[in-house]
Amino acid sequence: MTSDITPFTIRIAEADIADLKERLTMTRWPAPVTDDWSHGQKVGFIRELADQWLSDFDWRAHEEELNLYPQFLTEIDGQAIHFVHVKSEEPDAFPLILTHGWPSSFYEYFGLIGPLTDPRGHGRAGRAFDVVIPSVPGYGFSTPLSGPGWDPARVARAWDTLMHRLGYKAYGAVGNDIGSLVSRELGILKPDGLKGVHMQQIFAFPTGKPGEMEKLTPFETDGFANLEHFRKYSGYQDIQNKRPGTLGFGLVDSPAALLAWNAELFFGFLGEGAASVDRDAFLTHVAIYWFTGSGGSAANIYFEGTEAGMTGYREAENTTPTGVAVFPWDFRSVKSFAERSSNIVHWTEMPAGGHFAATEVPDLLADDVRAFFAQVI
Repeated sequence: MTSDITPFTIRIAEADIADLKERLTMTRWPAPVTDDWSHGQKVGFIRELADQWLSDFDWRAHEEELNLYPQFLTEIDGQAIHFVHVKSEEPDAFPLILTHGWPSSFYEYFGLIGPLTDPRGHGRAGRAFDVVIPSVPGYGFSTPLSGPGWDPARVARAWDTLMHRLGYKAYGAVGNDIGSLVSRELGILKPDGLKGVHMQQIFAFPTGKPGEMEKLTPFETDGFANLEHFRKYSGYQDIQNKRPGTLGFGLVDSPAALLAWNAELFFGFLGEGAASVDRDAFLTHVAIYWFTGSGGSAANIYFEGTEAGMTGYREAENTTPTGVAVFPWDFRSVKSFAERSSNIVHWTEMPAGGHFAATEVPDLLADDVRAFFAQVI
């Protein structure tokens, strides 16, 4: 691997697929303490997912889907970087780099590729975009990690290098979850050519100053229930912030452990999405983690971000034009809190959607991305 950009195609060996099936067949299941989600992911539910993964999930079909779009590898700062790069046929297309979070993968944004690169073909109006969708270092095919220190700011610097290496003199950034942190760090860095950053979350919180809560909209006030729910049940964040290396032993050795761990955020701490979330899409993400052995290394960015003070929110000034789309079934960012240290020029309280909006409501997110960048390019 060098600074050259080389084409890449996903080809998982038959032996690795057979090994996965054997491990699923030999799973040792914990005895349930309760028949619900109160103590963690429900044993019966994870067994359903494991049965689907073993018997009904066609990896080769999903591998073919993943390979529909051009993929590449390059090396930046000593780290292998995998990315999808899809160019629009529209002559004035503007480049965007889209950053996924945990526990998803680059596949998170596949539903946005069409609406962003070919808006007319998808019944949308406005500017088209070239899209670059990298795997965050430590995730998927951006593995193995080259070493410690890959916090959101370092990833942001790598993304700027990638976009310029692709020949783009100007570009924008879009992110969700960890990708929101990376995108905000890009805004703080403000490299030459960055025109704007669009995020689904800005993790800013009350300071206790008199009167600050009086500025909240009803949508924002109602969002505190989401926050309290997250704080009560988000044990995964504490572990990934502090001991991702220990966690990794289970996640790279047991597919059932990986299923349960990654289900925490995808399906909800209390199984809120058990009946509605696309299980095939979830299993595609989990399979990417499994086949690349990246369950532990994916958690590492939480540790690195905590060490650098970046996992939640830091008051470093982001003067880059910033847009935020806030979805009701997600962390509801508060505009007046975000404005303390971000240059907010676009803010949308969305009517539907949750944490994985790119999958759940791709047209809503694509339209908001397009509306934001229409203001800044």
